[in-house]
Amino acid sequence: MQKILVIDDDRDMCMLLNRFLTRQHFEVTEMYNGKKALEFMSQQKPDLVLCDFRLEDMDGKQVLTKTREMYPGIPFIVITGYSDVKLAVEILKMGAYDYVTKPVFPDEILITIRKALDAASRIHVPQSSEDSKSPIPGAPARRQGIEPPKEKYIFGNTPEMKNILKQIELVSPTNYSVIIYGESGSGKEAIASKIHEQSKRKDKPFIAIDCGAMSKELAASELFGHEKGSFTGALNQKVGSLELANGGTVFLDEIANLPYDIQVSLLRVVQERKIRRVGGNKDIELDLRIIVASNEKLWDAARNGKFREDLYHRFNEFSINLPPLRERAEDILLYARHFLALTNAELGKGISDFSREVQQVFIQYPWFGNLRELKNVVKRAALLTDGEFVEVQALPFEIIYHDKLNFSSQVPDSPSNFNMYQATPEVAAPVQTAPLKPVLNDLSLKSASIDAEYEMIVEALKQSNFNKTKAARLLNIDRKTLYNKMKQYQQFNNL
Repeated sequence: MQKILVIDDDRDMCMLLNRFLTRQHFEVTEMYNGKKALEFMSQQKPDLVLCDFRLEDMDGKQVLTKTREMYPGIPFIVITGYSDVKLAVEILKMGAYDYVTKPVFPDEILITIRKALDAASRIHVPQSSEDSKSPIPGAPARRQGIEPPKEKYIFGNTPEMKNILKQIELVSPTNYSVIIYGESGSGKEAIASKIHEQSKRKDKPFIAIDCGAMSKELAASELFGHEKGSFTGALNQKVGSLELANGGTVFLDEIANLPYDIQVSLLRVVQERKIRRVGGNKDIELDLRIIVASNEKLWDAARNGKFREDLYHRFNEFSINLPPLRERAEDILLYARHFLALTNAELGKGISDFSREVQQVFIQYPWFGNLRELKNVVKRAALLTDGEFVEVQALPFEIIYHDKLNFSSQVPDSPSNFNMYQATPEVAAPVQTAPLKPVLNDLSLKSASIDAEYEMIVEALKQSNFNKTKAARLLNIDRKTLYNKMKQYQQFNNL
């Protein structure tokens, strides 16, 4: 994956560029001043630099000069206002590849970036010692292991996933709005991205927006943009995410969390395909496809007054139900090995596979956080692994001892009649029994102390839903102490 460094003191611009370029399968790093950007480049080499001409601490010419000293052949693109065009031409003479003017249009900047990278790939520049660094400073060169995946997303082999892929193939060529239902972390964005990639809009932007992460105050600005001076703190004009997605696809994740008054404005967008920036007086025509996702049934949310019924009917032209990972047990190891391959490439490791014991733990664990939780567990375990196989000792405490912690396999709260959230018989909640205690070899004061601590730790973990930071707070200890106690229990049981 090609790496792009974005340097701009406008954090909103950085965020929007990051989001857009990430959807185009680039790895993006944001820096908000020239000094920090140069420090970053002294440690890691990006494939391309996208730099605003006017920064708080230095201008684009200084950043370009320093960049070319470190990496002579790296493509450097300048972002400038209309009044800075003459200066931008001057910076081109200094060796920048090109410039783009504000406001930045996604199609324009994407074409410029791809041309720059293509041109750079045809120019051979001798590598300095800095260029040959490992993906992570201090990490070893990559060894042979699972081959790096060629696709960003993979889809399972279960009948349920094959059926979903058929639905995607059916709906992708149309302009239908789609609702994707699924638990948090189950891969809803991957489904939306797949629909976009197989649609007629595949060469246009794909913008994903997490509605649950937006505050009521900023939601309108994030979606629709705003004009300069439209409210306190609006120092510059901002292009909203919907406008950035013009011509392509916008993915609204966790749509049920969108504030009710913003739903009213969104209804106009769906009906008329027009937006008006906050503080603006001109309508902007839009041509985009809308895909939304939710972890609860929108019809139930509409009946409960949480979601507009008319907006629900506008979105409900087609729907896809994505089952949780625990209902796709046959695919767990497929996804785990995919994440291991990604982590191998990131860390420069050559881990071959998971031990049989780890594979068994993975298959039996209910994965409440779905693919997101699995990915994080694999990344952590790979970091702790020095050998050829990931061993069970590298897994988190709550996963190793899940069956002993008396933690029910009850799925997350969800509306009634939401069948996709019901656990399958294979992972049905276990019979409630008293928590298992450590296997103690003798009746010593030390063993009794460990026994008591173990029970308190388990209780704190259950009360905090296995959030270790919260559990440590409940126990009135720091997080590091909690980890040490959990490690002590593992050692006591000869693990």
